[in-house]
Amino acid sequence: MSGQHHFNATRRHAGLLLAGATLLAACSGTALAQQKTLYVGMNGGDMERAFTQHVFPDFEKANDVKVVVVPGTSADILAKAQAYKEKPQMHVMFLDDGVMVRAASMGLCQKMAPSPVLDQLYPTSRLKDDMAVGIDMGMTGIGYNTKMFEEKGWAPPTSWMDFADPKYKGKVVFQSAASSTFGLHGFLMFNRIEGGDDKNTDPGFKKWQDTIGKNVLEYISNSAKVAEMVQTNEAAIFPLTPTAIGRLQKRGIPVAYAQPKEGSVILMVAECVIANNTEPDLSQKLAHYLLSPEAQAKALEYGNHFPSNTKVTASDTMKPYLDQFQGYMKTAKVLDWDVINSTRQALNTRWNRTVEQ
Repeated sequence: MSGQHHFNATRRHAGLLLAGATLLAACSGTALAQQKTLYVGMNGGDMERAFTQHVFPDFEKANDVKVVVVPGTSADILAKAQAYKEKPQMHVMFLDDGVMVRAASMGLCQKMAPSPVLDQLYPTSRLKDDMAVGIDMGMTGIGYNTKMFEEKGWAPPTSWMDFADPKYKGKVVFQSAASSTFGLHGFLMFNRIEGGDDKNTDPGFKKWQDTIGKNVLEYISNSAKVAEMVQTNEAAIFPLTPTAIGRLQKRGIPVAYAQPKEGSVILMVAECVIANNTEPDLSQKLAHYLLSPEAQAKALEYGNHFPSNTKVTASDTMKPYLDQFQGYMKTAKVLDWDVINSTRQALNTRWNRTVEQ
Protein backbone atom coordinates (compact mmCIF):
# COMPACT_ATOMS: atom_id res chain seq x y z
CA MET A 1 0.00 0.00 0.00
CA SER A 2 1.33 3.44 -0.95
CA GLY A 3 1.83 6.07 1.74
CA GLN A 4 -1.09 8.09 0.35
CA HIS A 5 -3.44 5.08 0.38
CA HIS A 6 -2.36 4.23 3.93
CA PHE A 7 -2.98 7.82 5.01
CA ASN A 8 -6.48 7.85 3.47
CA ALA A 9 -7.39 4.49 5.06
CA THR A 10 -6.18 5.65 8.43
CA ARG A 11 -8.12 8.88 8.10
CA ARG A 12 -11.32 6.98 7.15
CA HIS A 13 -10.83 4.65 10.16
CA ALA A 14 -10.31 7.59 12.49
CA GLY A 15 -13.41 9.23 11.07
CA LEU A 16 -15.47 6.13 11.74
CA LEU A 17 -14.15 5.95 15.32
CA LEU A 18 -14.92 9.63 15.85
CA ALA A 19 -18.43 9.22 14.42
CA GLY A 20 -19.00 6.19 16.66
CA ALA A 21 -17.72 8.05 19.70
CA THR A 22 -19.93 11.02 18.86
CA LEU A 23 -22.97 8.76 18.48
CA LEU A 24 -22.18 7.00 21.77
CA ALA A 25 -21.78 10.31 23.53
CA ALA A 26 -25.06 11.52 22.09
CA CYS A 27 -26.82 8.36 23.22
CA SER A 28 -25.25 8.63 26.67
CA GLY A 29 -26.25 12.26 26.87
CA THR A 30 -29.82 11.36 25.96
CA ALA A 31 -29.86 8.62 28.59
CA LEU A 32 -28.50 10.98 31.21
CA ALA A 33 -30.99 13.63 30.20
CA GLN A 34 -33.82 11.15 30.58
CA GLN A 35 -32.80 9.99 34.07
CA LYS A 36 -34.93 11.78 36.62
CA THR A 37 -33.99 12.85 40.12
CA LEU A 38 -36.21 12.62 43.18
CA TYR A 39 -35.34 14.67 46.26
CA VAL A 40 -36.21 13.22 49.67
CA GLY A 41 -36.14 15.37 52.80
CA MET A 42 -35.11 13.30 55.83
CA ASN A 43 -32.80 13.02 58.82
CA GLY A 44 -29.13 12.92 57.95
CA GLY A 45 -26.51 10.77 59.67
CA ASP A 46 -27.24 7.10 60.28
CA MET A 47 -30.67 7.18 58.66
CA GLU A 48 -29.41 8.85 55.51
CA ARG A 49 -26.56 6.34 55.19
CA ALA A 50 -28.82 3.31 55.65
CA PHE A 51 -31.32 4.48 53.05
CA THR A 52 -28.79 5.82 50.55
CA GLN A 53 -26.57 2.75 50.65
CA HIS A 54 -29.09 -0.04 51.12
CA VAL A 55 -32.73 0.99 50.58
CA PHE A 56 -32.85 3.44 47.65
CA PRO A 57 -30.54 1.57 45.19
CA ASP A 58 -33.08 -1.13 44.19
CA PHE A 59 -35.67 1.53 43.37
CA GLU A 60 -33.11 3.61 41.48
CA LYS A 61 -32.07 0.67 39.29
CA ALA A 62 -35.63 -0.48 38.61
CA ASN A 63 -36.84 2.99 37.63
CA ASP A 64 -33.71 4.61 36.14
CA VAL A 65 -33.92 7.39 38.69
CA LYS A 66 -31.54 9.02 41.14
CA VAL A 67 -32.75 9.58 44.70
CA VAL A 68 -30.99 12.46 46.45
CA VAL A 69 -31.35 13.12 50.18
CA VAL A 70 -31.99 16.62 51.50
CA PRO A 71 -30.81 16.17 55.10
CA GLY A 72 -32.26 17.97 58.09
CA THR A 73 -34.32 17.67 61.25
CA SER A 74 -38.10 17.40 60.99
CA ALA A 75 -38.35 21.11 61.73
CA ASP A 76 -35.80 21.90 59.00
CA ILE A 77 -37.56 19.80 56.38
CA LEU A 78 -40.98 21.20 57.29
CA ALA A 79 -39.63 24.74 56.94
CA LYS A 80 -38.20 23.95 53.48
CA ALA A 81 -41.47 22.39 52.33
CA GLN A 82 -43.44 25.36 53.62
CA ALA A 83 -41.11 27.91 52.01
CA TYR A 84 -41.50 26.26 48.59
CA LYS A 85 -45.12 25.20 48.89
CA GLU A 86 -46.08 26.72 45.52
CA LYS A 87 -43.07 25.27 43.71
CA PRO A 88 -41.74 22.31 45.72
CA GLN A 89 -38.05 21.49 45.58
CA MET A 90 -38.57 18.05 47.17
CA HIS A 91 -40.75 15.11 46.19
CA VAL A 92 -41.07 13.04 49.37
CA MET A 93 -40.34 13.95 52.99
CA PHE A 94 -39.85 12.04 56.24
CA LEU A 95 -41.03 13.78 59.42
CA ASP A 96 -41.67 12.80 63.03
CA ASP A 97 -45.34 11.94 63.43
CA GLY A 98 -46.38 15.05 65.35
CA VAL A 99 -44.66 17.32 62.84
CA MET A 100 -46.15 15.34 59.95
CA VAL A 101 -49.67 15.93 61.26
CA ARG A 102 -48.92 19.66 61.12
CA ALA A 103 -47.52 19.34 57.58
CA ALA A 104 -50.66 17.56 56.38
CA SER A 105 -52.91 20.19 57.98
CA MET A 106 -50.93 22.89 56.13
CA GLY A 107 -51.69 21.28 52.76
CA LEU A 108 -48.10 20.16 52.13
CA CYS A 109 -48.90 16.49 51.54
CA GLN A 110 -50.56 14.66 48.67
CA LYS A 111 -52.80 11.76 49.69
CA MET A 112 -51.15 8.36 49.32
CA ALA A 113 -52.41 6.61 46.18
CA PRO A 114 -54.30 3.35 46.82
CA SER A 115 -52.04 0.31 46.96
CA PRO A 116 -52.22 -3.22 48.40
CA VAL A 117 -49.13 -2.43 50.47
CA LEU A 118 -51.18 -0.04 52.64
CA ASP A 119 -53.23 -2.97 53.91
CA GLN A 120 -50.05 -4.67 55.16
CA LEU A 121 -49.28 -1.86 57.59
CA TYR A 122 -50.02 -1.43 61.28
CA PRO A 123 -53.30 0.54 61.38
CA THR A 124 -51.64 2.99 63.79
CA SER A 125 -49.07 3.88 61.13
CA ARG A 126 -51.66 5.34 58.74
CA LEU A 127 -52.37 8.98 59.45
CA LYS A 128 -55.78 10.52 58.88
CA ASP A 129 -57.07 10.06 55.31
CA ASP A 130 -53.75 8.41 54.32
CA MET A 131 -52.16 11.82 53.87
CA ALA A 132 -48.99 10.28 55.34
CA VAL A 133 -47.85 6.86 56.51
CA GLY A 134 -45.29 5.67 59.04
CA ILE A 135 -42.18 3.99 57.66
CA ASP A 136 -40.08 3.77 60.84
CA MET A 137 -41.98 2.67 63.92
CA GLY A 138 -40.91 3.16 67.48
CA MET A 139 -42.23 3.87 70.92
CA THR A 140 -41.21 5.79 73.99
CA GLY A 141 -40.95 3.73 77.15
CA ILE A 142 -38.52 3.49 80.04
CA GLY A 143 -34.76 3.28 79.80
CA TYR A 144 -32.74 2.39 82.87
CA ASN A 145 -29.15 2.13 84.05
CA THR A 146 -28.47 -1.61 84.44
CA LYS A 147 -25.21 -1.05 86.31
CA MET A 148 -26.89 1.06 88.97
CA PHE A 149 -29.87 -1.29 89.21
CA GLU A 150 -27.58 -4.28 89.75
CA GLU A 151 -25.52 -2.43 92.36
CA LYS A 152 -28.66 -1.40 94.26
CA GLY A 153 -30.43 -4.74 93.82
CA TRP A 154 -33.39 -3.03 92.18
CA ALA A 155 -35.86 -4.89 89.94
CA PRO A 156 -36.35 -3.40 86.45
CA PRO A 157 -39.03 -0.70 86.24
CA THR A 158 -42.50 -1.74 85.07
CA SER A 159 -44.63 1.43 85.16
CA TRP A 160 -44.57 5.11 84.26
CA MET A 161 -45.32 5.69 87.94
CA ASP A 162 -41.95 4.20 88.84
CA PHE A 163 -40.51 7.62 88.01
CA ALA A 164 -42.23 8.79 91.22
CA ASP A 165 -40.76 6.01 93.42
CA PRO A 166 -38.86 7.69 96.32
CA LYS A 167 -35.89 5.34 95.89
CA TYR A 168 -35.07 7.14 92.62
CA LYS A 169 -34.93 10.60 94.26
CA GLY A 170 -32.21 12.61 92.54
CA LYS A 171 -31.69 9.85 89.97
CA VAL A 172 -34.46 10.57 87.44
CA VAL A 173 -33.45 12.30 84.24
CA PHE A 174 -36.39 13.63 82.22
CA GLN A 175 -36.37 15.34 78.86
CA SER A 176 -38.12 18.69 78.70
CA ALA A 177 -41.71 18.26 77.54
CA ALA A 178 -41.41 21.67 75.89
CA SER A 179 -38.54 20.68 73.60
CA SER A 180 -38.40 16.87 73.45
CA THR A 181 -40.89 14.35 72.10
CA PHE A 182 -39.62 11.80 74.65
CA GLY A 183 -40.31 14.16 77.52
CA LEU A 184 -43.71 15.10 76.12
CA HIS A 185 -44.64 11.41 75.77
CA GLY A 186 -43.61 10.67 79.35
CA PHE A 187 -45.56 13.62 80.73
CA LEU A 188 -48.70 12.82 78.73
CA MET A 189 -48.70 9.19 79.90
CA PHE A 190 -48.37 10.37 83.52
CA ASN A 191 -51.20 12.82 82.82
CA ARG A 192 -53.41 9.98 81.51
CA ILE A 193 -52.69 7.88 84.61
CA GLU A 194 -53.73 10.84 86.78
CA GLY A 195 -57.05 11.12 84.92
CA GLY A 196 -56.24 13.61 82.18
CA ASP A 197 -56.18 13.26 78.40
CA ASP A 198 -54.31 14.85 75.50
CA LYS A 199 -56.55 17.94 75.69
CA ASN A 200 -56.84 18.27 79.47
CA THR A 201 -53.37 18.28 81.01
CA ASP A 202 -54.40 19.86 84.33
CA PRO A 203 -54.21 16.57 86.29
CA GLY A 204 -50.64 15.95 85.18
CA PHE A 205 -49.45 19.48 85.93
CA LYS A 206 -51.15 19.55 89.33
CA LYS A 207 -49.59 16.26 90.48
CA TRP A 208 -46.17 16.49 88.79
CA GLN A 209 -44.15 18.41 91.34
CA ASP A 210 -45.27 16.24 94.28
CA THR A 211 -44.58 12.97 92.46
CA ILE A 212 -42.12 12.61 89.58
CA GLY A 213 -40.90 16.20 89.88
CA LYS A 214 -39.45 15.53 93.36
CA ASN A 215 -37.17 12.85 91.92
CA VAL A 216 -35.82 14.69 88.89
CA LEU A 217 -32.12 15.44 88.92
CA GLU A 218 -32.16 17.38 85.68
CA TYR A 219 -34.48 18.27 82.80
CA ILE A 220 -32.53 17.89 79.57
CA SER A 221 -33.38 19.37 76.18
CA ASN A 222 -31.63 16.65 74.20
CA SER A 223 -31.44 12.91 74.88
CA ALA A 224 -27.78 12.83 73.83
CA LYS A 225 -26.92 13.75 77.42
CA VAL A 226 -28.44 10.50 78.72
CA ALA A 227 -25.36 8.49 77.68
CA GLU A 228 -23.04 10.77 79.65
CA MET A 229 -25.26 10.72 82.76
CA VAL A 230 -25.48 6.93 82.72
CA GLN A 231 -21.73 6.59 82.40
CA THR A 232 -21.18 8.91 85.38
CA ASN A 233 -23.85 6.89 87.28
CA GLU A 234 -26.03 9.98 87.78
CA ALA A 235 -29.09 8.73 85.89
CA ALA A 236 -31.16 5.73 87.01
CA ILE A 237 -34.23 5.93 84.77
CA PHE A 238 -35.34 8.11 81.85
CA PRO A 239 -37.86 8.07 78.97
CA LEU A 240 -36.32 6.54 75.82
CA THR A 241 -37.04 4.27 72.85
CA PRO A 242 -35.90 0.67 72.27
CA THR A 243 -34.01 1.88 69.19
CA ALA A 244 -32.10 4.52 71.16
CA ILE A 245 -31.38 1.99 73.90
CA GLY A 246 -30.04 -0.44 71.29
CA ARG A 247 -27.66 2.19 69.93
CA LEU A 248 -26.35 2.97 73.42
CA GLN A 249 -25.85 -0.75 74.10
CA LYS A 250 -23.74 -1.04 70.94
CA ARG A 251 -21.48 1.64 72.41
CA GLY A 252 -21.07 -0.44 75.57
CA ILE A 253 -23.24 1.81 77.75
CA PRO A 254 -25.06 -0.21 80.49
CA VAL A 255 -28.71 0.43 79.70
CA ALA A 256 -31.85 -1.60 79.00
CA TYR A 257 -35.42 -0.90 77.89
CA ALA A 258 -38.56 -1.65 79.91
CA GLN A 259 -42.07 -1.63 78.46
CA PRO A 260 -44.43 0.16 80.89
CA LYS A 261 -47.49 -1.88 81.88
CA GLU A 262 -49.69 1.10 80.93
CA GLY A 263 -48.18 0.97 77.44
CA SER A 264 -45.49 2.86 75.61
CA VAL A 265 -46.25 5.76 73.25
CA ILE A 266 -46.10 5.32 69.49
CA LEU A 267 -43.27 7.39 68.03
CA MET A 268 -42.83 7.04 64.29
CA VAL A 269 -41.19 8.67 61.34
CA ALA A 270 -43.80 9.11 58.64
CA GLU A 271 -43.45 9.78 54.93
CA CYS A 272 -45.61 11.84 52.65
CA VAL A 273 -45.56 12.69 48.97
CA ILE A 274 -45.23 16.46 48.72
CA ALA A 275 -48.21 18.13 47.10
CA ASN A 276 -47.74 19.76 43.69
CA ASN A 277 -44.27 18.26 43.16
CA THR A 278 -42.85 17.87 39.64
CA GLU A 279 -43.02 14.04 39.60
CA PRO A 280 -46.23 13.01 41.37
CA ASP A 281 -46.53 9.50 39.88
CA LEU A 282 -42.88 8.58 40.40
CA SER A 283 -42.99 10.05 43.91
CA GLN A 284 -45.99 7.88 44.76
CA LYS A 285 -44.12 4.88 43.37
CA LEU A 286 -41.14 5.61 45.63
CA ALA A 287 -43.40 6.09 48.65
CA HIS A 288 -45.08 2.72 48.02
CA TYR A 289 -41.70 1.02 47.54
CA LEU A 290 -40.49 2.37 50.91
CA LEU A 291 -43.48 0.67 52.56
CA SER A 292 -42.75 -2.71 50.97
CA PRO A 293 -41.49 -5.67 53.04
CA GLU A 294 -38.30 -5.76 50.94
CA ALA A 295 -37.38 -2.10 51.51
CA GLN A 296 -38.27 -2.16 55.19
CA ALA A 297 -36.32 -5.38 55.79
CA LYS A 298 -33.22 -3.58 54.54
CA ALA A 299 -33.94 -0.53 56.67
CA LEU A 300 -34.24 -2.84 59.68
CA GLU A 301 -31.08 -4.81 58.88
CA TYR A 302 -28.82 -1.88 58.11
CA GLY A 303 -30.32 0.97 60.13
CA ASN A 304 -32.30 -0.56 63.02
CA HIS A 305 -35.45 1.07 61.66
CA PHE A 306 -38.42 -0.96 62.83
CA PRO A 307 -40.99 -1.63 60.10
CA SER A 308 -44.55 -0.42 59.75
CA ASN A 309 -45.19 -3.32 57.37
CA THR A 310 -46.30 -6.40 59.31
CA LYS A 311 -45.07 -8.73 56.55
CA VAL A 312 -41.38 -7.94 56.98
CA THR A 313 -39.15 -10.99 57.44
CA ALA A 314 -36.05 -10.27 59.50
CA SER A 315 -32.65 -11.91 59.27
CA ASP A 316 -31.60 -14.37 61.98
CA THR A 317 -29.64 -11.54 63.60
CA MET A 318 -32.54 -9.08 63.70
CA LYS A 319 -35.42 -11.53 64.28
CA PRO A 320 -35.24 -11.49 68.11
CA TYR A 321 -35.36 -7.69 68.06
CA LEU A 322 -38.29 -7.64 65.62
CA ASP A 323 -40.22 -10.19 67.67
CA GLN A 324 -39.69 -8.12 70.80
CA PHE A 325 -40.73 -4.94 69.00
CA GLN A 326 -43.93 -6.56 67.73
CA GLY A 327 -44.74 -7.54 71.30
CA TYR A 328 -44.34 -3.94 72.44
CA MET A 329 -46.63 -2.75 69.64
CA LYS A 330 -49.55 -4.69 71.15
CA THR A 331 -49.83 -2.27 74.08
CA ALA A 332 -48.43 0.92 72.50
CA LYS A 333 -50.64 4.01 72.72
CA VAL A 334 -51.38 6.59 70.04
CA LEU A 335 -51.56 10.29 70.85
CA ASP A 336 -54.07 12.72 69.36
CA TRP A 337 -51.62 15.01 67.59
CA ASP A 338 -54.34 17.29 66.22
CA VAL A 339 -55.32 18.15 69.78
CA ILE A 340 -51.74 18.31 71.04
CA ASN A 341 -50.57 20.60 68.24
CA SER A 342 -53.53 22.93 68.79
CA THR A 343 -52.59 23.40 72.46
CA ARG A 344 -48.83 22.83 72.28
CA GLN A 345 -47.77 26.44 72.74
CA ALA A 346 -49.84 26.76 75.91
CA LEU A 347 -48.48 23.43 77.20
CA ASN A 348 -44.89 24.51 76.52
CA THR A 349 -45.42 27.82 78.30
CA ARG A 350 -46.99 26.16 81.33
CA TRP A 351 -44.24 23.53 81.49
CA ASN A 352 -41.49 26.16 81.37
CA ARG A 353 -43.22 28.31 83.97
CA THR A 354 -44.27 25.64 86.48
CA VAL A 355 -41.89 22.69 86.00
CA GLU A 356 -38.55 24.05 84.79
CA GLN A 357 -38.86 27.42 86.46
